[in-house]
Amino acid sequence: MSDGIVVSPGAGHQIQGSGMVLKVGAERTQRWSVFEALVAPGFDVGAHLHSEAEELFYIVDGELDLLAFEPRERTRDSWHGWKSRDGTGVVRGGPGSLMFVPAKCPHAFSNPGAKPVRMLFLFSPAGHEEYLQKVGELVAHPGPPDPSAIADLRARYDIQQLTPLIPGRRPV
Repeated sequence: MSDGIVVSPGAGHQIQGSGMVLKVGAERTQRWSVFEALVAPGFDVGAHLHSEAEELFYIVDGELDLLAFEPRERTRDSWHGWKSRDGTGVVRGGPGSLMFVPAKCPHAFSNPGAKPVRMLFLFSPAGHEEYLQKVGELVAHPGPPDPSAIADLRARYDIQQLTPLIPGRRPV
């Protein structure tokens, strides 16, 4: 039997260029990776899906636009106008809002506001920190990231990108 851990506020491994702090990951468990995330103003992860992984997003502070459904029609440029088969659209979620995403479900989030949003992010299975480290390196450079480099990276990590990732503005 192994012992658990307690991670203090502010503790964890900062993932360069991503706004993410790894709280628990593959070094401790095979089941999930847990992150505290700061989502920059204007950041849009882009609609995407995973064939195997599941995700959970919990908003702690601020508001995000959230999507977790298969749309009637997918558009390549933006997911913000997508509607589900029953007419549901994108939801604006504030503190306490939770989005669960099963495998194969298109999903996205963006920060439409002027301030960073703080959220708790869980990814199953564990190991997503490796992908985030690599994507953080790509978006950390000035200017927009190379779309083909992002697409190649996402494909290697079971991420089918449906609309573009938009890095957003760094807090001043």
